Amino acid sequence: MKLTSDLHVVGGGYFGFGLSGHLDCHVFLLNSGGELALIDPGMGAPGDFDTILDNIRADGLDPRKIRKLILTHYHCDHIGAAAEAQQKLDVEVYASAIAAPAIRTGDERAVALDAAKAANFYPDDYVLPPCPVDVELHEGDVVTVGNLQLETFDTPGHCDGHLSFLMRGGDRSYLLGADLVFWGGKVLWQNIHDCRIDAYASSMFKMEQHDFDALVPGHLQISLRGGKVHLEAAAEAFRQLGIPPNLL
Repeated sequence: MKLTSDLHVVGGGYFGFGLSGHLDCHVFLLNSGGELALIDPGMGAPGDFDTILDNIRADGLDPRKIRKLILTHYHCDHIGAAAEAQQKLDVEVYASAIAAPAIRTGDERAVALDAAKAANFYPDDYVLPPCPVDVELHEGDVVTVGNLQLETFDTPGHCDGHLSFLMRGGDRSYLLGADLVFWGGKVLWQNIHDCRIDAYASSMFKMEQHDFDALVPGHLQISLRGGKVHLEAAAEAFRQLGIPPNLL
């Protein structure tokens, strides 16, 4: 589904547009005209990534032009299909240097899959396949996709190793924020080992210093104009010594 000349949403489940697997995050395709890149391939239940590929073709794009797979963080609704995507598309995989070891080994405890299974969020038989990471990202790194430039920011709080990207070079500027902040200034608190209030606040204050047009989160509503107001609302809640409302 084409959102702008630069951005397509090609997957997503219950908290998205119902384009692919029930537990998939928003799966985004960046379109620079020549080169394509995929942001977070979803959970990877059987057949779901093939549906995402079909959605890409339905938008008139060729999945063989996808050269990069960019992972925002290591939760399974975002990276469970990463190994399958890497194998089927022969792409370079990009992830945070902090998250990369857990992604490479499929470390279920590090990514809090054990806690998510205990909460009945994932099936008991779900397994996170290990996926190679070719490029480890640090704050300030720029990932280039054709004429698009994605500046990397470390934004922990939702979990350690969480990245956000400011994308420029297209028809507008975008915050590809994954699970940093959502419409209405909401965030995604979870009772897991690496979800931390102080880190969340620091990440929000950091990103508040940067301007962007579109807020492109990992779930629910997408704001193509005026998206910064949602981040500002979350930052203001932290500034008042409170916490923003939870998405769930």
